[in-house]
Amino acid sequence: MKTIYTFLLAILVTANLAAQDTFSIIAVDPVTGDIGSAGASCVTGVGSAGIIDIITDIIPGRGGVNSQAYVCIPNTNLQNAIAQMEAGSSPSEIIDYLLTNDSCASAGFNPEYRQYGIADFDGSGNPRTAGWTGSLADDYKEDRQGSNFSVQGNILLNQTVIDNMEANFNNTSGTLADKLMAAMQGANFAGADSRCLASGTSSTTAYLLVYHSDDAPNAPYLRLNVGQQASGIEPIDLLQDLYNNFLSVEENTIASKIQLFPNPATDKLSLNIDASIASLSYELIDISGKKLITNGAKSVNKKTFDINISGLNTGIYFLRVATNLGDTTLKFIKK
Repeated sequence: MKTIYTFLLAILVTANLAAQDTFSIIAVDPVTGDIGSAGASCVTGVGSAGIIDIITDIIPGRGGVNSQAYVCIPNTNLQNAIAQMEAGSSPSEIIDYLLTNDSCASAGFNPEYRQYGIADFDGSGNPRTAGWTGSLADDYKEDRQGSNFSVQGNILLNQTVIDNMEANFNNTSGTLADKLMAAMQGANFAGADSRCLASGTSSTTAYLLVYHSDDAPNAPYLRLNVGQQASGIEPIDLLQDLYNNFLSVEENTIASKIQLFPNPATDKLSLNIDASIASLSYELIDISGKKLITNGAKSVNKKTFDINISGLNTGIYFLRVATNLGDTTLKFIKK
């Protein structure tokens, strides 16, 4: 009887997780070395754990894989893809391997039911991407790649989900995490996963995951997970709330590591920088939002950093500073 019960439970779990994760994005940032993944699904049966540990995995400094649609638990195809990446295979080579070595009994070891998105860095730090959507994955289905990202979905309401996610990712400035969160907002409408149309939400569970290049495995810079929600509650809204809270805490932490002086200032503005900050870039913005001075990322090897503001008119200005630890915005007055 125990054997029969275990077998039936396995069938129920597989049925609940079929077509999981319905829309996701995997991406790398060639400037910072960050690697991230975000996704959502109208799957049931995952509880508070959600799908984050089922459909995505990242090797810090190297790349990441999203494996979705009729997945097994554990997701052996994902595990094999990561093993291939660790062995040096490119995204396209990993896809080729998965198509000839499907290891998941769900849907009969048939890769035509699967969907993959992969992004990584080659040996020179250049981004590479690849994707796959099997002919038997549930419609609407598509995968789409850019130079540093792959967005994919199945059992979608329509193509708009992919269009919006791609456009939001490409058109959003800021960190990789900012761009991934924006991509998720592109799918924030009723029925993005068509199974959730009746509940008026995009999905039931969502996540956002980002690794810095020097993060240890299983110790990401950012891990936000919204577990399975009740009908009518939008997971992407909850994910955005978590992200906003994360940014607020991070900005307060970064602000304590950078001191701006003198304030008011006349000809020179100085930044006193904590030793934990290894690199920074900045934008000087006037009160109307116009960027007046921009300085790209550079290594910091001294405690004090000076900015020439002699050419500015008297008034209120903002200095937006991006560092290896996060971003902050400082206000100052030019006399």
